[in-house]
Amino acid sequence: MTFDFHAFLSQFVYDAKNPLLFNNGFFVYFFAIFITLYYAFRNHNLARSYIVSLFSLYFFYKASGWFVILVLIAAVADYVLSNLIYWQQDKYKKKVLLLFSIIVNLGLLIYFKYTNFFLAFSNQFLSTHINPLNIMLPVGISFYTFENLSYTIDVYRGEFEPEKKFINYLLFLSFFPKLVMGPIVRAKDFIPQLHKPYELNQADFAKGFYLIVSGLFKKLIISDYLTLNLVNYVFDDPARHTGVECLVALFAYAIVIYCDFSGYSDVAIGIAKWMGITIPANFLSPYQSKTITEFWRRWHISLSSWLRDYLYIFWLGGNRKGKLFTYVNLFITMLLGGLWHGANWTFIIWGGMHGIALAVHKVWMVQADGFIKKYDGNAVYDFFSRLLTFFFVCFCWIFFKSLTFGAATSMVHQIFTNMSLSVWPEFWANYHNVVWLMLLGYAIHAIPDDFIDRMLPKYQKAPLVTYILIFVVFLFVYAQFKSSTPVLPIYLQF
Repeated sequence: MTFDFHAFLSQFVYDAKNPLLFNNGFFVYFFAIFITLYYAFRNHNLARSYIVSLFSLYFFYKASGWFVILVLIAAVADYVLSNLIYWQQDKYKKKVLLLFSIIVNLGLLIYFKYTNFFLAFSNQFLSTHINPLNIMLPVGISFYTFENLSYTIDVYRGEFEPEKKFINYLLFLSFFPKLVMGPIVRAKDFIPQLHKPYELNQADFAKGFYLIVSGLFKKLIISDYLTLNLVNYVFDDPARHTGVECLVALFAYAIVIYCDFSGYSDVAIGIAKWMGITIPANFLSPYQSKTITEFWRRWHISLSSWLRDYLYIFWLGGNRKGKLFTYVNLFITMLLGGLWHGANWTFIIWGGMHGIALAVHKVWMVQADGFIKKYDGNAVYDFFSRLLTFFFVCFCWIFFKSLTFGAATSMVHQIFTNMSLSVWPEFWANYHNVVWLMLLGYAIHAIPDDFIDRMLPKYQKAPLVTYILIFVVFLFVYAQFKSSTPVLPIYLQF
């Protein structure tokens, strides 16, 4: 047997059919080499920054090809603009520089993500006949665009002094654990940590390990299995399925998108933790929320807080212009939040529904203040509040998941008009494994958010062999569920 040197080298080149992600086998070797070098230079901040930046850029190249150049362009542009904004004394010129930064960042995002959407809109409603352009969506562009924008806006508002070393800004923007799918990290929370000495104690290692393994379990086992064995099968053509199948698939998708994205976020946060960098939690048991407002404080926290601080408050004025504008601003914020997820009317509808719900909840809090104060905390009231919020969120997921408005309405139609429990025995016979795994997903979701922090004092001093055994058990379980069909993370498309 001869050694195929060409095949060996091809492993290091971008492959569109097999992008580098946390669940990719190549990532094991990538991370092993990276963490070895990182630890070797852990006490040298500048060398550490170069190592992380170079590995991050290579990671992004393996995940998206030559779109890595866009990250470099974005980093250079906003590094220069943020420093010009900081040193500029004239308020008008500062605004012009900020506006230029916003135009550059949003211009790239709009071109790659929304050009064909606007062309289709023009063709449909303005009777134009413009052919769509052959534009590929760069991986992660929605995430690092928002990070760039928050950076220059924070500098403009005087909340953050721009980083002097370009390599540190490049590291912040390209940091590989969060580059592809977030969380959306703010420079004022991230960059100061680069100037601190490296420190990894037993608690940080244990928590990082827990986040990585539990995140991989949620993504690779629960989310992927439910996606392949029920969710995609039903959502692809809901008209062919009964109301029972559609409803269970909907509840399954609710836990799929939670396990998929929160799992990836946990892995990113866990890896960062091993590197001595703290990234805030991105999900806090969102389906336990009693109101839609609370849901958005618990779901995709890095995005919802970004929309609140930089769009709703900074750009639209928040609640400073009266009640009517408060409701309008909430609606616009969520509408644009829906559009951020993708150039599709279903995302816009999804965002609009949440915007209306947030406005209605604000009205409810004012009009029913006495009622809420009387019953809030009551077990029955809390139970039905959580149930109502969960059902509404799930209903909205129909439009989020469906590729077309027609498919979404077909799903709704089947659930509300074709619901017969007589098909349950046959459904259970075919999908009982799916149902059990779905329930396991909801059970994991019910674990208190502070569970690991309470358990750490007891188990953080466990010997290394314990961690190895746990990971081996995870690999064994994963092997039982692994499919030949890879399931790309949901938020990779955004």
